[in-house]
Amino acid sequence: MKTAMLQMVSVAAVQDNLRVAAELVAQAAQQGAELVVLPEYFCLIGLRDEDKLAIQEPTGSGPLQTFLADTARQHGVWLVGGTIPLTAQAPGRVFNSTLVFDPQGKCVARYDKMHLFRFDNGRESYDESRVLEEGATPSLFALPSRDGHVWQVGLSVCYDLRFPEFYRHYAAQGADLLLVPAAFTYTTGQAHWETLLRARAVENLAYVGASAQGGVHPSGRRTWGHSMLIDPWGAVLAQRPEGAGVVLAELDAQRVTSCRAQLPALQHRRLGQ
Repeated sequence: MKTAMLQMVSVAAVQDNLRVAAELVAQAAQQGAELVVLPEYFCLIGLRDEDKLAIQEPTGSGPLQTFLADTARQHGVWLVGGTIPLTAQAPGRVFNSTLVFDPQGKCVARYDKMHLFRFDNGRESYDESRVLEEGATPSLFALPSRDGHVWQVGLSVCYDLRFPEFYRHYAAQGADLLLVPAAFTYTTGQAHWETLLRARAVENLAYVGASAQGGVHPSGRRTWGHSMLIDPWGAVLAQRPEGAGVVLAELDAQRVTSCRAQLPALQHRRLGQ
């Protein structure tokens, strides 16, 4: 299955971001991608955390969801919509939500980010809990690809990457592809991004696809980028350091089967079963 991770440097103007996203999805589809993944906050990286509250949508309706559905249908691709802000029950809070649309434009899966990022090194400070409400459950969906394999795809977002038990939960349910839309900071990304992604692939003997924000945003925030696709043995198949673009690779379901047969580590677990 040909798969594309899209990298962006989103700004504070939603329509500008949607225009770039549409162009990148079109490029990926023209190159034969069947599954296309946008990065976290593809629709907006504002000047303040609270900016995302102004563009929140109720589940099932709104211009961002319409854009994702129409774009998936137009290009006949499975489209994972990075994240968008969906209305939460708590006032002044939104969910940071990944929505998945099939090639007919139907929303077939939703995942609300469960682990909320907090970081303070004295120079940079982030606390997502100021405006985000944490999600409650993981989300796995089935993707019947053109090659005849039904991929089991586990959804995650950015900071989730630091919690290996989260991905092990997906592997135990049969996941063979793990997706990580992200907006890693430059500081934490430089230190840990590739290490964590490759570890999640190796320990679960699964493909990992990470679509990232990568560059300097109008707020002055700098994101790490390095969107990439990694095979079940930990090999990086393709990546892009910075800037907007398409990261494309062919995923082979037999590679997962082969790796898991050669090294049946998932069968050798003793804790958490």
